[in-house]
Amino acid sequence: MISLIIPKLPFINKEKTLDYYKNLGFELVADHGDYLITKYQDLEIHFFSFETLIPEKSDFMIYLRIENEIEKFYQKLQDQGIEIHPNGKLETKPWQMKEFSLIDPSGTLLTFGEKI
Repeated sequence: MISLIIPKLPFINKEKTLDYYKNLGFELVADHGDYLITKYQDLEIHFFSFETLIPEKSDFMIYLRIENEIEKFYQKLQDQGIEIHPNGKLETKPWQMKEFSLIDPSGTLLTFGEKI
């Protein structure tokens, strides 16, 4: 039986990726050179090396659900100078979610959402 889904995302530059995700609140759990494991509370994201990936052509994306704190989290990221996707400002969507989006250094779209 499936008990957990863990996204595996590409990284081009290990240090840039680690710095970016640390600023989002993730901590490095394991560094195996071309494979990384990060954690945020009980959640994990794994990363694999993809040096030839062109960020502007990346189709990688994940959706991260937030509970009761999306405005605070959004403001924290803005205060840290983390760039919000130009088309991903915090807004209420017709599907009853408040959402915003970022793009990581390897071109992965990260959409954060909170049910309203």
